[in-house]
Formats: sequence, C-alpha cells, structure tokens
Amino acid sequence: MTHQPPLSQETLSTAELATSESRASATPMMEQFIEIKAANPDSLLFYRMGDFYELFFGDAVDASRALGITLTKRGQHLGQDIPMCGVPVHAADDYLQRLIRLGFRVAVCEQVEDPAESKKRGGKSVVKRDVVRLVTPGTLTEDKLLSPSESNFLMAMARVRGSGEAQFGLAWIEISTGAFHVTESNQTRLLSDILRIEPSELIVAEGVFHDPEMRQLMDQLGRVAVPQPQVLFDSATAEGRIARFFDVASLDGFGSFSRAELAAASAAITYVEKTQFAERPPLGRPERERDGASLFIDPATRANLELIRTLSGERQGSLLKAIDRTVTGGGARRLSDWLMSPLTDPERINARLDDVSWLMSEPGFTDNVRLALRSVSDMPRALSRLALNRGGPRDLQAILAGVEAATAIAASFGDRRPPAGIQAAVAALEALPDMLRTELSACLADETPLLKRDGGFVRAGHNAELDELRALRDESRRVIAGLQLAYAEETGVRALKIRHNNVLGYFIEVTAPNAGPLTEGDAARGRFIHRQTMANAMRFTTTELSDLETRIANAADQALAIEFELFDSMLSMVASQADAIKAAADALSAIDVLAGLAALAEEQGYVRPTVDTSLAFDIVAGRHPVVEQALRRQAQQPFVANDCCLSPPGTEKTGAIWLLTGPNMGGKSTFLRQNALIAIMAQMGSFVPAGSAHIGIVDRLFSRVGASDDLARGRSTFMVEMVETAAILNQASERSLVILDEIGRGTATFDGLSIAWAAVEHLHETNRCRGLFATHFHELTALSEKLPRLAKATMKVKEWENEVVFLHEVGPGAADRSYGIQVARLAGLPEAVVARAKHVLAQLESSERENPADRLIDELPLFAAQVKRAQPPAPPKGPSPFEELVDTLNPDEMTPREAMEALYTLKRLKADGSRP
Repeated sequence: MTHQPPLSQETLSTAELATSESRASATPMMEQFIEIKAANPDSLLFYRMGDFYELFFGDAVDASRALGITLTKRGQHLGQDIPMCGVPVHAADDYLQRLIRLGFRVAVCEQVEDPAESKKRGGKSVVKRDVVRLVTPGTLTEDKLLSPSESNFLMAMARVRGSGEAQFGLAWIEISTGAFHVTESNQTRLLSDILRIEPSELIVAEGVFHDPEMRQLMDQLGRVAVPQPQVLFDSATAEGRIARFFDVASLDGFGSFSRAELAAASAAITYVEKTQFAERPPLGRPERERDGASLFIDPATRANLELIRTLSGERQGSLLKAIDRTVTGGGARRLSDWLMSPLTDPERINARLDDVSWLMSEPGFTDNVRLALRSVSDMPRALSRLALNRGGPRDLQAILAGVEAATAIAASFGDRRPPAGIQAAVAALEALPDMLRTELSACLADETPLLKRDGGFVRAGHNAELDELRALRDESRRVIAGLQLAYAEETGVRALKIRHNNVLGYFIEVTAPNAGPLTEGDAARGRFIHRQTMANAMRFTTTELSDLETRIANAADQALAIEFELFDSMLSMVASQADAIKAAADALSAIDVLAGLAALAEEQGYVRPTVDTSLAFDIVAGRHPVVEQALRRQAQQPFVANDCCLSPPGTEKTGAIWLLTGPNMGGKSTFLRQNALIAIMAQMGSFVPAGSAHIGIVDRLFSRVGASDDLARGRSTFMVEMVETAAILNQASERSLVILDEIGRGTATFDGLSIAWAAVEHLHETNRCRGLFATHFHELTALSEKLPRLAKATMKVKEWENEVVFLHEVGPGAADRSYGIQVARLAGLPEAVVARAKHVLAQLESSERENPADRLIDELPLFAAQVKRAQPPAPPKGPSPFEELVDTLNPDEMTPREAMEALYTLKRLKADGSRP
C-alpha cells in the first residue's frame, strides 16, 4: 500500500467530535463511532466493519502516517470530508505491532451482536459494537507482538507519603505469562529499580506524573511512563481490590506488604482489568522481592557495561548475547532476569553453581536434555492467550508439546541424584497429571489450524458423531451413492436414482413403469413418500433421505459446533491445571538456563567461582567474555588474560583500590569492564571466564566508563560525568565494587587532576570499597606512597623502531606517558599534525616545572589541606613563534600561494620582534 498525504481539511479533534452538535449531525454509524471514540480519547479506535478495522477522523490521519497506508474519505461530517483508512482483520496483528512500537495505544472495537438481530430493530439500525480490549505496550499477548526471548512487563509505580521520606511501591506483571512481582523502593534507587525490570509500560498516578519533583525521572523514562487516574493508586482500598481479584478473603496467605507495595499491586491489577475488559489473565500471586536480595546496579553502570544491549541499542555485542545458550523462549527470558538481577545471597548463588557443576559432570545427559528442550513451546504465553479467549488450537498444541517434553525430561533423570535446585525442577515436571497429556494427545490432531473457527483440529476417530458429520460434509456424494444402491437392492428397481434440485432437494426418481415396488402395499407407501409425478417419472422421498439431506446441509456447522465443544472441554481441563502447567514451565526454563550455562562453561573454558561473604576479589587470568568471543570469531590473536586482586591486604578489613595507568588503546577500559562482568556472572550463578575467581559478595556495582552528554536536559559531557561520579561517591559502601575510568578528563588539566585526586582519597577513606581507577593523570601515582590500600598497576607496552606495541597486559607499576600521539597517528591524523604534536610534547616535557603531586603529598593526612593562593606557573621555555612556524613549513608540499603567505607571516613576526 502506498502512503498519501493527509486530506487538505483540518480534521475534527476528539473533543469537537464529542459535542452534541457533532453527534446530532452524524449518520447512525458515525454517531456510534463518535460515542465509542469519546470514551477512548487517548487510543486509536479500530472500528470493526466486516473484514476490516476502519479508522476515522484524526485516528485515520495518524494511522495512515504511521503505517504508510492509503488515506481515503467516507462521506462528510459538519461540512468536512471524513478521513478514513483501514487494515484487514486477518493482518491486524502486524499493524498493531507497528503502532505499539511507535508509542500508540489502540482500542479494538468489535461487533457484539449478530447483524440479523440489528435488522429486527429496523432497516437503518446499526450493529452493536463495543471496545473489547485496549492494546497497550505492557498488555500484549499475541506471538506476533512479542519477542520470544524478551519479557514484556507492565509496571505500576505508587508513591506513599508518610512522616519521613516518601516511599515508592513497584509492581510489575507480565500478562503474557502471569508473572507478578512487587517491591519497595525509594527516591535514590527508584530509577535503577525501574530500569532493572525494563518495563514496556509504566503507569503512574497523574499527580505523581506531573509533580515537579518527579519531572526528571519522567523525562528519563520517556514515553514508557503513562499517567493514570489517582483512584487506581488508592492505598486505602488496595488490599480489598487485590483480594477480590484473586477471590480470597484476605492477603494474609500472600505475605506481608507495605502500603506502597499494595497500592502499586492494586493499580497494576486494576489497569489489567481496565484493558482486558471481561477477560481475566491467569496472574500468579504477587511475589515480594526483598530489599537487597539482588545486586544494585545503577542505570549508568547498566548502560556502560552493555549487559542486555550495547550503547547503540543492539543485542549483538552485549553480555547477554555472548552467554546465551538457551534453546527455549522461557529460558531466554529467565536468563535475562538472572543477568539483570544478580543475587547477593551466597547460599542461593552456590546452589545455582552446584546445579551447573552437576550438569557439566554429565555432558552426554545434558546434551540430551537440551535436545529435548528444543521441542518445548512457550506454555505460559499459550496458557495466557487461552485464558484471555485469544487462544486457538495451536496454543493447546503448545501446551501438549510442553507437557510431553516435560514428561520425557523428568523420566530421563531416572535414578540420578542431581543437586537440590534441579531436583525441585524435576519434581515440578513429575507433578504434571498424566491425564493432561493423554487427553490432549487423544483429542488434538497432529496438524492444527491457527484459528479455532477453521475447525479440523480434533483427531479423526476421537468422536464418532464428529467423524460421521465430517464424512457427510466431505463425502456426501459417496454417502448418497451408497444409499441409492441400498434402495435399488431393496426395491429391485435397478434404474432407481437419487437426484437433487433446488426445489425438492434430494429425492428418489424412478420411471413410471418401475414405480410399483414403491407404491404397492401399505408398507411401501409408508416407507416411500410420494413427492411429485412427472410425464414419464415419479419422485419419492423417505424419512431417512430427508434426515440425511438435513444432516448434509448442516454437517459443516454441526461438525464445527462439536469441535467447539471439544475445544472448550480441553480448555477447561487446561485451566484446571494452570498452576501445575506454570510450575512445570518455570522448571523447564530453569533447567534450560542451567544447562545453557553448563554448555557455555564447557565451550568457553569457564571456571566455577568461589563466592562467599568475605571482601575478597581475586581474579586470576580473567578475560572479557564478549571481546574474547569476538576475537575468536574473527580468527584474531587470542585474548590476553589478566589478574586482578582487590582483596583486603594484610590485616585490613576493606578491599584494595588499583590505580591503573597506561597508554590509550592499551586495554584499560576492557580490563575494567571484564572484572565488573565477572562479578555479575558469578553472582547470577554462572561460571566465569578466568583461571580462578574468588569473589566476596558485592552489594552494589558502580561503573563510570566512557563519555556521553545529555543535551536535552542541559548537561554537557563533563556534567554527566560529574553527576555519575557524585552518585558513586555518595552511595558506595565497603562491599561495593567501583569501576572508574578517566575521571576529570572533561575539564581543564589542573581542575580534572584535582577532582580525580579528591575522588581517589574519598573512595579510599570514606567509601572504603574495592575499586579500579583508570587515569591518565600520572601524578596520582604519588598517592600510593601514603594510601596503604592503593596499589599501582599499568598496561604494558613495548617500543620498537619508533613504533609502540600494545601488549594488553596488566602489571605492577605506573606508566610514564600515555602514547596519545602514537594512537593519533594510527587513527590517521596528517603527518604534519603528528610531527608538530611531537615537537610541542617534547618542549612541554623538557620545561622545568614543579610537580604538583610532590606538594600535595606533603599535605596529608587527608582532607586537612589548607587553601593556598595558586601561583601562576612560569611560562615554559621553548621556541619562539618565528621558530615554530619555520619548523612546520614543508616547501615540497606548499603551493606558490601558501609559500607567499608563509613568507609574509615570517616578515611580520620579524617586525614584531618574535625572531630570536
């Protein structure tokens, strides 16, 4: 379809359409549209008309632009053409997907009565229509609208003000699987908690959404955040609303929740009911996440470390893509959850590591399990669609495939005794009732249609009446021929025929001379009922033939009705076992993740980390999981492994900080990131890319790597850097791991050095955390003389024939220079610029200036330095402007004009006294 510009007239707004004048002048159909649109002003209205969803007025203009479809018109309203466009019902999901991705919400309006009923009210009566569903980013269930490997969460955020600081409750639901979680948050970590979940849609009370205190947060979340009426977030009625939804007397059996958590959970449930109307998704009971149960990772760190996607928004190149070896959609989503929320409980972490270790010890068995998992379809999403009355035969087929795979996988364990985590998963698989598998497999055909209305999804031989009706529908000629033969044999009239016309339907026809056996005697006349006498033939019927005719005529409808009954029967059976199915699906996804991590560890040579409650951080031969795999794919030289020990030195009870110096392109940023990624992988329960690893639990991970700006909010690159650094210095604890790269490089040299200097002191003395601090301020290395837990490390290089070779090795000591000019040359700067830069650098390095670090060291103990008036540095001794210009001239590359201009410049410098 082609795109056309919108109609020339200005179309009416929703408010203008809703006026009494507008409705009074509308046709009955337009009046109905306007009334329904007025009730859904914030959504595009998909108005069902036959085989199309039509859009009118402003909705049509917006949709045609967004979808690139033809904009037409249908009649006039208030003197203006009515813009119209439409999409076919059978392709609606594709268009919905595009609209949702563009940020639209869609109200789906269906016909809710038979057209024949509307005709009884009069010839001009309009078929009743009503909105049956609001399609929003967080309430999607269709396969075409969802990514199999990504969760799609709807989140509600509630704020409760008390005597102290305001508390926030977060509740998030994946309507497509029924997952339901709640937690409490505060102003400091609110954005981090939201981005950890990555909701597709966040609903917020209107008062909170427009509160100036929340403006910054709302801006950062963008169109994900949607304001909703305050009544949805009423904490006073929240408990009652949740109890009614789950049909329980009280929430005591669900656990203990704060007011903020209850308000958020209630809002999420109410919004689901609001968007799904009469349908009810199979939500699980809300599970409360304990504060501190997962590793806190702030938004900047998540972005810098590229956990789920790269800074450019791509999955390729992220840590998730590098470690994902899952084979099911549920497993991929679970792996993402584990990666985004690493644990902080060593017992739970080691339980996962035990499971991975056991699966690695049974390689052949694990391969077979992973092969069986490939046949597992997405049972939770199929179950949700069935519960919402959007499912079809293939969703039942998905349940059956999942149940059969679960049964086979559970049986394959036999007498094996896996660790407790896998044992619990196997128990959930074994808990599936065998009746579910046997009934579904007996009823469902091997090949099923997408839609229930198409029929043909019940297995042949399952229902005798259905088989007979299908035979009548599909083989009516053969059935009639068989009956004709039976009548001919019964009467002895070989010329007897069964014929059909539009007036009599099916009838028996014999020639007049042969009609005797059908008319003579009471028995014959009672059996063969005379219908019509022709000039040379007579026509009869029988009760059996009339019944057969009726059955043939109704066979298709009756067959479909029986299939619908059997579908509803299977649906009821599946619904009755919903909890067992979801538990089994959860178990299968856990087994998939664990088996995938085992395969990853075997494939990449990862080792089991030691994770405990100490403050240790000792990585031997650590590697960057993403970079290592990229080098291997490109058949380049192998990744250079490096050690990193931030464990408390000697009798210290707090971890060490490494001050990392070295050249650009030497691998500092890669080294920083790899250690942070190793910590995350260890605490999510994965083996890690290292020779060995001992990690004491990290409670918070902070990373300040790279340069970016936020111009929309008036923040320069340096301002963003300082905001992120401030968050680290204000929040890091002794259990935290802090990764800092090039702090202070975005401003003047001495300003930046001062900030970096003070930041190192603060990390050492106040935060007392484990950390890696990379810098080009070589003066900072002087701090290691007075800060006992500060160690110097550097990226090694070699110089050969005026070239620098980056070894990518980390060793003790400090770099004496950054080799920036060499990197500039590699980047392709003109040779003249490189030569000039070398000359200037030589002059700067030869100037006799006081080293500011020597003076600052004498001012320790820390934070006791007195403010002194800064003295301007003496001007460096170097070449005059005259000499500088002469050094840059290259006569061989100069045009005559350039040579003339240079000559005039030299004469002017001489006249100014710049010549030595």
